[in-house]
Amino acid sequence: MATHSSVPRLARILIHPIKSFDAVEVASADVLPSGALRNDRRWALVDADDRFVNGKRSPLLQRIRSQFDLEHERVDLSFGGDTVSFHLAEDRASLERWLSERLDVAVRLVENREVGFPDDLDSPGPTIVSTATLAAVGAWFPGLSVDEARRRFRANLEIDGVEAFWEDRLYGREGEPLRFRVGDIEFFGTNPCQRCVVPTRDSHTGGVSAEFQKQFATQRESTLPVWAERSRFDHFYRLTVNTKSGSQGGTLSVDDRLVV
Repeated sequence: MATHSSVPRLARILIHPIKSFDAVEVASADVLPSGALRNDRRWALVDADDRFVNGKRSPLLQRIRSQFDLEHERVDLSFGGDTVSFHLAEDRASLERWLSERLDVAVRLVENREVGFPDDLDSPGPTIVSTATLAAVGAWFPGLSVDEARRRFRANLEIDGVEAFWEDRLYGREGEPLRFRVGDIEFFGTNPCQRCVVPTRDSHTGGVSAEFQKQFATQRESTLPVWAERSRFDHFYRLTVNTKSGSQGGTLSVDDRLVV
């Protein structure tokens, strides 16, 4: 469990190998030349029209549990009491059939090793949040634990040793990305991330929390810290920080310091 200190440090690294599926917590992660983390959103599901089939479109995805063995490129998928293991390359056809049956739409698994499938193509680097922020957001909603907030907002890098919403220090005005380092790797914070429908849903059942988005935006506006660049909030349904890399690769490790 992460503990608080006086210096911002990297407490968790979370990789989502298949877009919209469960995360894998790792002790270190390579940063690709594109700025993306290796294996993060490396795979994604698309339909016959090449549109993403993700958590935004299909709440059924929240009911699928996934466990990854990245070294051997395998995934175990569970839906109800049904658990099956697949190799992500060799068993792709059977994996696609299994998912298509459970999602009620024909899907294909696509892959991009260089940049993955980020939501923000201009800022494909890891998203950042603080542990204290997740705890603060959880306190806004009865029964919303830190773990559940973590699963709903799906950030890659979690910072400890700081107060809630500290990460709002990591971006500036429009067109003025803010430079910082995590360990030896340079990043630019670009903007507070606009959220989609996914955080409004229970991460295991897909059930929608009534008025979640409205209540979140009200609380976010009323607690926006003085250090946040308010001009970046055309609305307040925003959390975590999008980034792009200023380095040509490298490795991040838990306990790396973050220096602005």
